[in-house]
Amino acid sequence: TVAPYMPAILNTMKKNTTGSRSNSICIWRACARGRSAKGRVSYQFGRDTRGWASFMAFLISIHPQNPQPRLVRQAIAAIRDGSVVVYPTDSSYALGCLIGDKEAMERIRRIRNVDVKQHNFTLVCRDLSEIAKYARVDNSQYRTLKAFTPGPYTFLLEATREVPKRLQNPKRRTIGIRVPDNAIVSMLLAELGEPIMSSTLLLPGESATPTDPQEIKEKLDHLVDLVIDGGTGGIEPSSVVDLSSGAPVIVRRGKGDVSALE
Repeated sequence: TVAPYMPAILNTMKKNTTGSRSNSICIWRACARGRSAKGRVSYQFGRDTRGWASFMAFLISIHPQNPQPRLVRQAIAAIRDGSVVVYPTDSSYALGCLIGDKEAMERIRRIRNVDVKQHNFTLVCRDLSEIAKYARVDNSQYRTLKAFTPGPYTFLLEATREVPKRLQNPKRRTIGIRVPDNAIVSMLLAELGEPIMSSTLLLPGESATPTDPQEIKEKLDHLVDLVIDGGTGGIEPSSVVDLSSGAPVIVRRGKGDVSALE
């Protein structure tokens, strides 16, 4: 029942300084669904038989330069409980979920309508120290990564055994690694304590990524669980550079300038 949590709900609503009605709805509905076995509020959203969200997506507004810790914790609670989240980066908006969450990963693939054998997922990392756990990096590759991160680049590297096989390119066993220059992403990753499994929010039949969080919510209302409004996004995805074979190979030209890598 909701009653035992009502004081906390009302108190949190009073403290809601973002002016977003969606924040209060998110808190209220999460509390209404009860607490998990670990005693914390469960943010597991309803799904239908196809895995789509049976509720409309929640929209929370997080300040792009000074992210509110309370809202960051709400977003991470949703990710930990299996949600597919739309979030801002330093290039365009992206789709994200917890590493190893097979159901969430399949939902992202269906939203993107991409071939399982062709699509590369990306691990969005907090900094270079986190990359070594998930990718094999030699001295030359490390110098390149250090020169271009944080920034709007995705680097394809040989995956380590820490990376689930379903996240790797099935033929080459590579994984995309990304360190965005974005305050919201930095706080999300610090709170989560591990990378976010991610894919560019490029929808089927569209040549550019959507930029307006409200428009994104309307388009994906029953396909994702949470949209983080971090302001107007960019229209270009990150530039993708393959470092797995030694010399850099430009796979996709995006927001990041790749002239120095050619």
